[in-house]
Amino acid sequence: MLVRDAMSTVVLTIGPAHTLRQAARLMAERRVGAAVVLDTDADGLGILTERDILVSVGSGQDPDLETAGTHTTTDVVFAAPCWTLEDAADAMAHGGFRHLIVLDGDGPVGVVSVRDIIRCWAPIRRQQRSQPTALVS
Repeated sequence: MLVRDAMSTVVLTIGPAHTLRQAARLMAERRVGAAVVLDTDADGLGILTERDILVSVGSGQDPDLETAGTHTTTDVVFAAPCWTLEDAADAMAHGGFRHLIVLDGDGPVGVVSVRDIIRCWAPIRRQQRSQPTALVS
């Protein structure tokens, strides 16, 4: 199975000047765990995750004053739609993150998360477990 089969095509794109509260509200409305941060001045993409917001608020920072740009990860690993889910899972496990921005050409076309991969793999694993195994004598 490929990344294109699992990814969410709902890509929330925000700017670095959005406050963390604005970002959290938009993420909650769209039911996504990450936002792509597009910084036109820096000419690049970054990612802001629910974990980034949680760390900021948990450390006592004001979500109405903190901006997405301050908490954005800019050293991002990108996936391609043609990657296998195994490739995506390996990249996430190796990098210690739960979301990959999926690029096709110059822009983001989706985001794939650990949850997306599990959602695809779980039915396959259930089906494999329910199939009888051949006995070898």
